[in-house]
Amino acid sequence: MTLIRIDRLLGDLSREGLGKLVQQARDLSGLTARLRAVLPPETRPHLVGANLREGGDLVVVASSPAWAARLRFEADTLLEAARGAGADAARLSVRVASRR
Repeated sequence: MTLIRIDRLLGDLSREGLGKLVQQARDLSGLTARLRAVLPPETRPHLVGANLREGGDLVVVASSPAWAARLRFEADTLLEAARGAGADAARLSVRVASRR
């Protein structure tokens, strides 16, 4: 069996496969950080993650239903921040993180 070093798999971000996945994860992490930065300090930790779907739907994940409601009040701010990051965001959807 041929062994492939992990740095070779992840090193070339321009190719398909793991490199593409790593780049998508970095992009989403950057978007989440940008969105958190525009929120009030007490709200920031409750934005769990963000994603931009095709068609311009910005999806943010809240830590609880109460924080989801609070994030909905910040819709305009979040959409503006996403657009400032180069995202073509047209609508905001808020989801609640599932608990396991």
